[in-house]
Amino acid sequence: MLGLVVLYPLFFIFLAKRDWFPIAFKLKKFWAGWILLIPGIFIKVKRETSADSLPQPAVYCANHASYLDIVMSYLIIPKYYVFMGKQELDKAPLFRIFFKRMNILVDRSSSTSSHRAFLRAGREIDKGNSTFLYPEGGISSNGKLRGFKNGAFKLAIDKQVPIVPITYLNNWRLLQNGGFFKSFGGPGVSRIVVHKPIPTVGMTENDLLSLKTKVHEIISKELEKYNDKHN
Repeated sequence: MLGLVVLYPLFFIFLAKRDWFPIAFKLKKFWAGWILLIPGIFIKVKRETSADSLPQPAVYCANHASYLDIVMSYLIIPKYYVFMGKQELDKAPLFRIFFKRMNILVDRSSSTSSHRAFLRAGREIDKGNSTFLYPEGGISSNGKLRGFKNGAFKLAIDKQVPIVPITYLNNWRLLQNGGFFKSFGGPGVSRIVVHKPIPTVGMTENDLLSLKTKVHEIISKELEKYNDKHN
């Protein structure tokens, strides 16, 4: 929180104009590194495709079991992207600055809001910007993978851009879901897998279910393999 307060004036300036968003994105990367350095959390990434070879634009699709997932995404994805996050983030006085213009807020209980967010994400892709979504639609409290919603996969197919699965293997152990002083957290090594991009060129809406199932299986198998070794 102290880091955000210190950097807030810079964020306020660089989020004032859309042309400056890439600078704000780099500032977020710096802030993310700062956040993890203080509590002693380090990242170990297994990349099935090199960072420089990641497609742009693309739809990044990850499991979600900790607020650390959001922070770490800025450190593992080098190229500019736009987040799609839950509407509740707009209520946080400091954090809302990121979602006021740069990222996309969605009220998952409202079909109208979800549709608007989907259209906005499509426009970002048309501009050449990637999007980052959590298809579970919320945070899992025990690290177990839940079912996926259709949005990320429909977006990738509609725009014919690759979808990149990402697996956060143990973030929920480093910072569990819950309020301050109500959940466990501590130092350690966050282990992440950035999987190979899955092309969607030639796919139609008829392929949506198979694509969603494929991404879910990729992440699920990686989690199962890790948990079998560490439980």
